[in-house]
Amino acid sequence: MSGYLGMANSLPLYLVVSAILLFIAAVCLIFIIKSYRAGLRIGMDRKVLNKAITSSAMFTILPSISILLGVIALSGSLGVPISWLRLSVIGNLQYEATVASIAAESMGLALDSSVLDMNALVTIMLVMTMGIIWGCVLSIFTLKAYSKKISSKSPDVEKKSGPSFASWAMVAMFIGLCATFLGSYVGRLCVYGEAVPVLTAVSAAVVSAVFDYLVRKKGMTGLESFSLALSMLFAMACAVVLDILI
Repeated sequence: MSGYLGMANSLPLYLVVSAILLFIAAVCLIFIIKSYRAGLRIGMDRKVLNKAITSSAMFTILPSISILLGVIALSGSLGVPISWLRLSVIGNLQYEATVASIAAESMGLALDSSVLDMNALVTIMLVMTMGIIWGCVLSIFTLKAYSKKISSKSPDVEKKSGPSFASWAMVAMFIGLCATFLGSYVGRLCVYGEAVPVLTAVSAAVVSAVFDYLVRKKGMTGLESFSLALSMLFAMACAVVLDILI
């Protein structure tokens, strides 16, 4: 293990991250207990509550594979503790990997442990944190008013008026994000002849489209939460095979 990865995977970092995640787990446990007791107070059946807890726990296992894949993907360059922390709280692989790559490239480096040092790691973490923290901060001041606006809006009015600006904005942002990634993949194919990124993206899109068809047309709604994780697994397997063949 290189000196950089040795420091990125050092015991102090593991201890700090473990303390943070244990605190978050404790808060979640407190909310579960309070919610369970509140359900009993309003007359809900204890069997129904227990079934909701067990079914929810089982239903989150497979979707959480995508988070584990993200930790594995980032740990090779950022170390396990930091990747574990970022993807266990509010981060996601698409954001974390993209912002980490942008931060590394701005320093003239690649997101590769062989060329990174601790100064670069601190800079990458600062950029990642400053980029994602504003959702939490703004929620403190705006979420209550926004929730009142959502709850007061009649479904009939929404159907008549059509999708709101927020709905269109989210779709536009998602299309822009996809176009950015696909554009970079096509550019690498045209300039460097690297076909693996494009083919990997296509394979993931095909699998995701199949899941979308099964959910929408065949009524297999239980697959909706698993589509992301399985699409990622299939695309990663395709990337490995394509890298060997091409």
